[in-house]
Amino acid sequence: MSGDFEGGALRRGEAEAPRETVVPRDETAPHAGGHGRPGRLALPVADPQSLRRLRRMPLISPRLWKRRLVFWVGAVMVSLVAIVFARAADWAGGICHQIAAWQPLSLLVISPAALAFSLWLTRVAFPGAQGSGIPQTMAALHLSDQRLVDRVLSLRVAIGKIMLTLVGLMAGASIGREGPTVQISAAMMHAMGKLMRLPRQDLARALVLAGGAAGISAAFNTPLAGIMFAIEELSHSFESRTSGTVMTAVIISGITTLALVGSYTYFGVTSAVLNFGAGWIAVPLCAVCGGLAGGAFSWCLVQAARGLPGRSGRFVLRHPIVFAALCGLGVAVIGLISGGATYGTGYAQARGVVEGTAHMAPLFFLLKLASTTISYISGIPGGIFAPSLAVGAGLGQLLARLIPHAPLGAVVLCGMVAYFSGVVQAPITAAIIVMEMTDNQQMTIPLLATSMIAFGASRLICRRPLYGTLAQRFLIAMERGHG
Repeated sequence: MSGDFEGGALRRGEAEAPRETVVPRDETAPHAGGHGRPGRLALPVADPQSLRRLRRMPLISPRLWKRRLVFWVGAVMVSLVAIVFARAADWAGGICHQIAAWQPLSLLVISPAALAFSLWLTRVAFPGAQGSGIPQTMAALHLSDQRLVDRVLSLRVAIGKIMLTLVGLMAGASIGREGPTVQISAAMMHAMGKLMRLPRQDLARALVLAGGAAGISAAFNTPLAGIMFAIEELSHSFESRTSGTVMTAVIISGITTLALVGSYTYFGVTSAVLNFGAGWIAVPLCAVCGGLAGGAFSWCLVQAARGLPGRSGRFVLRHPIVFAALCGLGVAVIGLISGGATYGTGYAQARGVVEGTAHMAPLFFLLKLASTTISYISGIPGGIFAPSLAVGAGLGQLLARLIPHAPLGAVVLCGMVAYFSGVVQAPITAAIIVMEMTDNQQMTIPLLATSMIAFGASRLICRRPLYGTLAQRFLIAMERGHG
């Protein structure tokens, strides 16, 4: 090829070639021939396929960043709502105790009326809000019909769950806020996914799973327990595709809680230690007693969900509102017998025993167990986490009388983890949640051993896990109602 560049055109002999598109020059670069004349700067043209590969890179992909923001923003919102809900639950419980101190007999009227109203409003305006909230979340994870998921995890149901749980606490029902927090958090994450139009069903499922785990983390300020609860209870498996998502949501939720309310332990701090020796008799004793009691409690709830036998069952089916009122009356009577100790979550009583600043009455264990059972089978919204831990603390204090050479605090912790493990049949979650809530890593091995033995004892009475069984029944009811 011959010729030279003049005025931007290449001349060959007498003919002039068509004019090319002007290419930017680098005025300081020497000519290709080395004579120092201005030359053209060749700009690389990006290959469309390379651009597509670049956009798919995890750190650059806008699609992946959109999904991350959904999980992160959702986790922050979950933590904020959980904190507000916790404060509101404390306020509602405080109102009940003020009423009990002012006029104890008034709860014989208030409790039946409030539980009847709560169940009526649940059935009329907020179907799907009844009970703990954890079975509903588990059911949503296994539903393939997106319309049913939208019904179970709607924001309307979440709002109703908050309102009616507070009504129950003001009426003295032995319920907790932690189970409802799981359903509320899952509903919020589900709404975020719908708003951002996440395409795949497995992403929507991961959102629900992350919401439930973040709810437990924010409710108890227990990040490890939140992760383990998602693996052991909600999903019953460790999925590599969603594990990082769940952990990130839990971490962000924990950071938000830490930033807003500071570092705190749900049941206070105890330095109790159970050294290996004669005191270790507390492990099998608490495990067997707590596991059997927890299994019996779960069995009662499962049987109630299936329907009471005979005339009582027919009465409940025909007059559920009247039955809820009768349950409210039973809650009030038990509260009067206990001097008001069985009203509400039982958080204050359990914390006082763990920290060694208070003692429970010997009958607290049985009375709180009865009140929690009645409250749950009434059908009103409310969880069993905190009441179960309070029942376990009462059992531990009761058994500590039989083991004077074991530290009281250590036996109380073993009683809490034993009964809780017997109820939920999730032994690792039970041990971690009690360990984190009391900031006592020195009790890790005794708590794990107690939890595993209690799990086995519970299976002797209740063959299937409580939440899984209730979730299956909820699935069947939803599919029948939708069909």
